[in-house]
Amino acid sequence: MDSNYVIVCGATLDLPQAIVEEYELQVIPMDVRLGEQDYKFHPNEKELTCKEFYERLRAGENAVTSQINPATFKDVFRGFLEEGKDVLYIAFSSGLSGTYNSARLVAEELLEKYPDRKIICIDSLCASIGEGYLVYLAGKLRMEGKSLEEVAEWTMENRTKVCHWFPVDDLIHLKKGGRLSGFEAAVGTALKIKPILSVDPEGKLTVVNKVRGTKKGIEYLKERLKNDAINAAEQTVIVGHADALETAEQLKSELLSEGLVKDVIIANVGPIIGTHVGGGMFALVFIGENYKF
Repeated sequence: MDSNYVIVCGATLDLPQAIVEEYELQVIPMDVRLGEQDYKFHPNEKELTCKEFYERLRAGENAVTSQINPATFKDVFRGFLEEGKDVLYIAFSSGLSGTYNSARLVAEELLEKYPDRKIICIDSLCASIGEGYLVYLAGKLRMEGKSLEEVAEWTMENRTKVCHWFPVDDLIHLKKGGRLSGFEAAVGTALKIKPILSVDPEGKLTVVNKVRGTKKGIEYLKERLKNDAINAAEQTVIVGHADALETAEQLKSELLSEGLVKDVIIANVGPIIGTHVGGGMFALVFIGENYKF
């Protein structure tokens, strides 16, 4: 393993703590205000658990998140540089946040003061477990001994191959984010219609289809895997959920029993993403060909 560099990312990646530890990923905690209280969300959920977050969200408490600020990036990056380590930062999609640009500007400033060190910032063009999946695969390459430059090159080449598919249950949060009109949200909720969202090749969120009910949502995700994945049967994929563990377990069970994939990692979708999609969302990410919506 090349231990001369670290892989850094934000808490938007929604990977289980066990994966974070196994691949020595450096996750910057992120701010969320829930009701009148402020928290930093960590992958180990030490300040705020996903369960508590969704319970309070469903009870009507309002949630607001903040992106990582430049001062935090400076502290984190500088800490590793002073330890004699280089940094590979894999950012949340620039199509959804200014995080990547903030990190890039901080990196340029720091490299003037540490000319013998390296910071490579990559826009993942991914979100939530899609971002996490890209980071997870990059972490595996690092553990195999790949260099900073090799992992960075692989990440750039494969970021648009991460396929995101997720039915959303709570349409009110999509309405707040401007993805659905008030009328569409009301009608969809009454008819139990689930919009299917994805992240396009520019890293932007888009509604691509609609299904009625959880069962059809699961079937749709499986069809996307069958149609779009590259060697699906050899992949370990990630199934994410926003307090919808039973649905995630069902999807995992069907993927494995039907021999569609090699293995499945189940991941909680944390408060940073959950604020914008609400409870009940479930998701599947895998490596696939560029797809048309």
